[in-house]
Amino acid sequence: MSTASTAPLAEGTADGPVPVKTGPSGPRARSARAYLLYVAGKLGGAAVSLFAVLVTSFFLFRIIPGDPVRTMTHGRQVSAEQLASLRRQFGLDLPVWQQFTEYCAKALTGDLGISYQFHAPVGVLIAEKLPATLLLTGVAVVIYSVLGLWLGTRSAWHHGRLGDKVNTGVALTLWSVPSFWLGLLLIITFSVGIGPIPGMFPTGGMETGGETGFAYVADVAHHMALPVVTLVAVGYAQTLLVMRASLLDEMGSDYLTTARAKGLRDDLVRRHHAVPNALLPTVTMVFINLGHVAAGSILVETVFSWPGLGGLFYQALSVPDLPLVQGLFVVFAGAMIVMNLLADLLYPLLDPRVGR
Repeated sequence: MSTASTAPLAEGTADGPVPVKTGPSGPRARSARAYLLYVAGKLGGAAVSLFAVLVTSFFLFRIIPGDPVRTMTHGRQVSAEQLASLRRQFGLDLPVWQQFTEYCAKALTGDLGISYQFHAPVGVLIAEKLPATLLLTGVAVVIYSVLGLWLGTRSAWHHGRLGDKVNTGVALTLWSVPSFWLGLLLIITFSVGIGPIPGMFPTGGMETGGETGFAYVADVAHHMALPVVTLVAVGYAQTLLVMRASLLDEMGSDYLTTARAKGLRDDLVRRHHAVPNALLPTVTMVFINLGHVAAGSILVETVFSWPGLGGLFYQALSVPDLPLVQGLFVVFAGAMIVMNLLADLLYPLLDPRVGR
């Protein structure tokens, strides 16, 4: 008595049905291997990028004019022996190649050095300023990502109409405006006051001081208002324009015509078919914006005297405080690389063709 095969059968041929391979060499296994190779390639690329950041952060800021030791001792009577002693203390008397190897070895263990001007570990200084930056830019990124995606989708779906023209015109104008200039304009208008508009918001800082509980939260929100509006105005414009362009590329596709021919409502065609396929470029930009949460906005934080990483970077650059500048640069660039990597790893979940 013959035993029936339990393997699933494909379409028949002249010699009979052909079994579908479901074992280690089947389509599912090949897809898994392809995805693992895709992930490995992206991880390797991220590692190379991080090493390039270390190299760049070391050499880039050493071409800045100025002597850190002389800047820190400016206005004080300091002998040549004392200057030489300070250079030895900070390791500035070593050959450049030795400074570089020591910097890389310490950075790989998480040691970013000691700040010249604050005489404290760079990692501690960054940890102290990070919450203020996360609060400011985190709120701004969430607001302008949601706003940009929503308005970009509506503008593309109703392209050519009055609303699309107004949205696109405003977005193009705001995207071309320097963020520090917009911040200064808001300070002049709503902090100092101009004409009939009184000064309603503080000119800078994060808090007035002396407040607790809900009053403290309201005080911080009051100080955040103008810098958040500045970041949202520029950020939402970029998100809107990218989402609009991506969705317009999808709107002429055959699968949308087929979906409409099946009798699907227009809003279902947009939400379940067009928008998911148009999200890939926007996902990259949203994740890069999430990377900016760690980096903050140096110019906006400086204009509004916000006590975050942006203001700390400006202080370090004015010396230049090499360990602090290098450490902040590594944190800023590293956050961008990690967020870009996460976007790449998310792509196959949105579009199965990626990584196959």
